[in-house]
Amino acid sequence: MYEFWHHSLFFGTLLTLAAYGAGVWLKEKSGSPLLNPLLSAIVITIAFLLIFGIDYDTYYDGAKYVSYLLTPATVCLAVPLYEQLETMKKNITAVVVGVTASVVTSLTVILVMAVLFGLDHAGYVTLLPKSITTAIGMGVTEELGGYVSITVAVIIVTGILGNIIAEPVCRIFRIKEPIAKGIAIGSAAHAIGTVKAMEMGAAEGAMSSLAIVAAGILTVFGASIYAMIF
Repeated sequence: MYEFWHHSLFFGTLLTLAAYGAGVWLKEKSGSPLLNPLLSAIVITIAFLLIFGIDYDTYYDGAKYVSYLLTPATVCLAVPLYEQLETMKKNITAVVVGVTASVVTSLTVILVMAVLFGLDHAGYVTLLPKSITTAIGMGVTEELGGYVSITVAVIIVTGILGNIIAEPVCRIFRIKEPIAKGIAIGSAAHAIGTVKAMEMGAAEGAMSSLAIVAAGILTVFGASIYAMIF
């Protein structure tokens, strides 16, 4: 059985797509926000690999082709932004202030947690890009000398949590303005959160897409400065 998986060129890609498809099905059937398709896909994939005794390297040899689509998929988020360009221009001040506040808050919280939990420098810089898209976060961590694989895991967890709690948080704090919702979700939960923002509305999705780009750029510069503090 191991040899079969080992010699199947696109095994990892097929497993990834099948697991995500199953995750989408579970979400539609249950209607529960806790059954996030990406989270379900991760659990299903891990369970499959453990059950059949397949090591990660074998899986990744066939799944790496999916990774190639990460950057183009992120760029495609510019489409809803273009469609809401006039809305963005009218609210440019709110966008700039909102994204900046989000990035500064995220970096400061990581700094405080690093001090409280006694993290070393490498562990600290690994967490700094937790709220930006993986394509940018990996580069930031590598440049600062952190652990790239952990950064990827943290970014995914952050995005999934943001996707799950986005709507409840907006209801609890009575956030009704679409621009505010989009900026908050995109700045805090990058592309995975933006999927939820798009479900909430066109304006929310567009502003969330903008926030991903703006937060990514600000974090590149901000992380470099915060890396020198601790």
